[in-house]
Amino acid sequence: MKPSLSIYLLTLLSATSALADTCTVNSGQKGECISTSTCSSQCGKSEAGHCPGATNIQCCTYGTCTVSGASGKCQPTSTCSGTSTPGHCLGPSNIQCCTSFKSSCNPPSVNAATISLIKEFEGFVKSPAPDPIGLPTVGYGHLCQSKGCSEVPYDFPLTTTTASELLASDLKKFEKCLADDVKDNIHLNVNQYGALVSWAFNDGCGNVASSTLIKRLNAGDNPDTVASEELPKWDMTGEDVLPGLVRRRAAEVKLFKTASVVEALPAC
Repeated sequence: MKPSLSIYLLTLLSATSALADTCTVNSGQKGECISTSTCSSQCGKSEAGHCPGATNIQCCTYGTCTVSGASGKCQPTSTCSGTSTPGHCLGPSNIQCCTSFKSSCNPPSVNAATISLIKEFEGFVKSPAPDPIGLPTVGYGHLCQSKGCSEVPYDFPLTTTTASELLASDLKKFEKCLADDVKDNIHLNVNQYGALVSWAFNDGCGNVASSTLIKRLNAGDNPDTVASEELPKWDMTGEDVLPGLVRRRAAEVKLFKTASVVEALPAC
């Protein structure tokens, strides 16, 4: 039995959409560059001036949406840096509701192997003192945010116990930003997660978010290959390669590649 014309057209539209260039209109809404007639048939809105090619190829957008009370925008899944949820938007299957929230679950605390790695490379400092590049730190790598590290809720000199508690508190920020940066369809075990949190703690959430490592991981590249190729690149301060950072990156790669059946991400 031959497929009906309508099924054929839907299949063709879906395939065409999957190959379309993405675009952004003046409002900030993201869409795809397709013909105005196709856009109209898919209940989208065309806007000229945002796509290359013929004049009838325009940026097609699909409006807004809501998922579990969170507002989002209907846009191509490839352009969503948050969470894409199907079933809430008109248009082809790759147009889904993009919301900024990742998950209602808190990311897990890192495991003991990660804590040991961080402590080994940060070292223990009882009272605020400059680190190797001159930044005032205390405990296990806590970067002072005020004069005399007055934000630290413990008396100086710290003990290894209070320094460990301070580290656990500091790591929450980096556990969250790492979990936010990694897409929900990417699965990381506790060692992979811990290695990346250690890296984030060392190099900062901003650098992690914009890194090629995260882009490749989210694109579905082999995680062990990504870690082996990308983590060692983070071994410099300014224009200088620091031997301590070379050793730390190697230790993080080793931890990342240590097998574990315990999953850390997605958090739920």
